Amino acid sequence: MIHCIFTKHDLSSFKPENDSFVGIDSDGCVFPTMEIKQKKCFHQNIIDHWRLEKIAKYVRETAEFVNLYSIHRGQNRFLCLMLVMDLLRKRPEVSAAGVNLPGFDSLKKLIASGAPLSNFELEKAAKNTGDEELALLLKWSHAVNEKISRTVKNIEPFKWVRESLRKIKRNSDAICVSQTPVEALEREWREHGLTEFVRVIAGQELGTKKEHIRLATNGRYKNGKILMIGDAPGDREAALANRAHFYPINPGHEEDSWERFYKAAYQKFLNGTYGGDYENELIAGFQELLPSAPPWECG
Repeated sequence: MIHCIFTKHDLSSFKPENDSFVGIDSDGCVFPTMEIKQKKCFHQNIIDHWRLEKIAKYVRETAEFVNLYSIHRGQNRFLCLMLVMDLLRKRPEVSAAGVNLPGFDSLKKLIASGAPLSNFELEKAAKNTGDEELALLLKWSHAVNEKISRTVKNIEPFKWVRESLRKIKRNSDAICVSQTPVEALEREWREHGLTEFVRVIAGQELGTKKEHIRLATNGRYKNGKILMIGDAPGDREAALANRAHFYPINPGHEEDSWERFYKAAYQKFLNGTYGGDYENELIAGFQELLPSAPPWECG
């Protein structure tokens, strides 16, 4: 049975039951939901809430690059939204259209405060300050969640995920590590009978992925006994920050990645031979798939 945890304090009280730990991302890693969530739910709501119909083509193109096809894939939704606007501001087609883009000064202040970038924190800040920018961001985020709840259904996990999770549960302490709101995570994992395989579902309400791993593992596992599975550079950064191994689920090659994990990589992690050349080769192949510069800047 899953133990739902909603505060950092409770996550820091995580008690090991095995000598190894595995953190697992959700969207784009366990479930093939990244494309539909972004293209059907996030991007249209960006256009609608900031009245960007005049440059809709460029909004979609830029948002797809940031959220799906770049090194920024998998980051917190508010950080990605801010980056989308920054990139749009540099595009000559957008400048020529004379469209006003939000600067997100209030969002930047919230980020600088160190508060978790979640709807809960955004709502508190909006109420305390009466800030219209934060109120609109919250309205956008709620609209995204509502559209996801209506749109993203009956999407089975990638092949080899269930078998891998079953094997992980037998040998390691596992938690879901994600920047998706916990309500959506719990709904999706429960819908497909996956909650039994993880002890905690940690969403954006608990902070960053780095914090999730640190709070759950700090001082509890020996070197080499912590692994993060993910499909985005931020997942690898979370692993590096906690001296953990990283196993990449390659975008566009997810089922092959999970099959390799099930048949070879996880056993290497358990017996202490995953690190070094084997891990480095996997990460190098993963990094080649996600560029830092958008295609319209590369000529």
